[in-house]
Amino acid sequence: MMHEIWGDRNSLFENYIFTQALVLLGNELSGHGIGAKVDAKLYGKDVIEFKSILRQLYKAPLSQPLLLAPGGFFDQQWYSQLLETSGHGVVNALSHHVYNLGGGNDVHLIRKILDPKYLDRAEDTYRDMQLTIQRHGTWASAWVSESGGVFNNGGQLVSNTFINSIWYLDQLGMASKYNTKVFCRQTLIGGNYGLLDTQTFLPNPDYYSALLWHRLMGNGVLSVDINAPRQIRAYAHCRKQQQGITILLINLSNTTGYNVTLQNDINVSLGKRPDLEKRSSFTHRLRKAVSWLGRKPASNTRRREEYHLTAKDGDLQSKTMLLNGAPLELGDAGSIPAMDPVLVAVDLPVQLAPTSIAFVVLPKFEAKACS
Repeated sequence: MMHEIWGDRNSLFENYIFTQALVLLGNELSGHGIGAKVDAKLYGKDVIEFKSILRQLYKAPLSQPLLLAPGGFFDQQWYSQLLETSGHGVVNALSHHVYNLGGGNDVHLIRKILDPKYLDRAEDTYRDMQLTIQRHGTWASAWVSESGGVFNNGGQLVSNTFINSIWYLDQLGMASKYNTKVFCRQTLIGGNYGLLDTQTFLPNPDYYSALLWHRLMGNGVLSVDINAPRQIRAYAHCRKQQQGITILLINLSNTTGYNVTLQNDINVSLGKRPDLEKRSSFTHRLRKAVSWLGRKPASNTRRREEYHLTAKDGDLQSKTMLLNGAPLELGDAGSIPAMDPVLVAVDLPVQLAPTSIAFVVLPKFEAKACS
């Protein structure tokens, strides 16, 4: 999965050179539509005509823009009909929008974000999108062309605060599992769901979450088989452009912390923090089909990298995010703060605090799928 963020290690913005243009035909016209709708067969015929125009304008195949469609809310029957009508190679990216938390005036947004059953509903959409492409349009890739979680400009003191990063990173992990190639965030600036504050242009917590994802999570997605409380979310990727793997852990519980122990056979055992509630153990396994993804961490690697994200003063609606206990704030010249990990011995458990997020990097972990 690919996800780009507007920043690098030194400045808030980075100049990207886009070598491929994109065009999108229509907006939210699929299924029942938003305000208006178009029949899938008619839309498919229009897409064919639009593709013909693009081919006339751009004679060289490599110069032709990618055609994205339909840029609406996923309806499996409608999307399947679109691919069948438009035919092979016409739609390059099958795109959909994700606003699964509801409207900005919903008073239950935080409860929804911390409810694993509610979050799991989105998995059906990603899974069905993948199946639709496999059955009707293997030439196309799945894109989330717009996603803010909460429609109507996002939720005030939700979409622009720490709590939203739990939803955001969970969505990135979930979308990756089902071969989503691009995830476009609504928006960089604007509304409550902007990555930057609309008044000060300072980064909201989701900016830093996206930046860590961008730096640490590679394109290779590893399967995670979890036998643990539903409040624990886990995703694993090949490390970004380096050897090793990165594990994303999310704790939805606001009362219970967990010790996550990485074992040599790639088992990950979970136990509730002894200072919070009685002990209980569980097991995670990273699998590739029925075989292990890799062997134990190399013997000469004794430390791993950990990036723990929490809310300032434990306030889930804080606009200040802490990285390993230190606030993430721009420098005097507007530079991105250092986002350094803590180094921890590989044989010690990962201490996952209540309602927190952790990126755990195993630099020398030998995963065959990442070689």
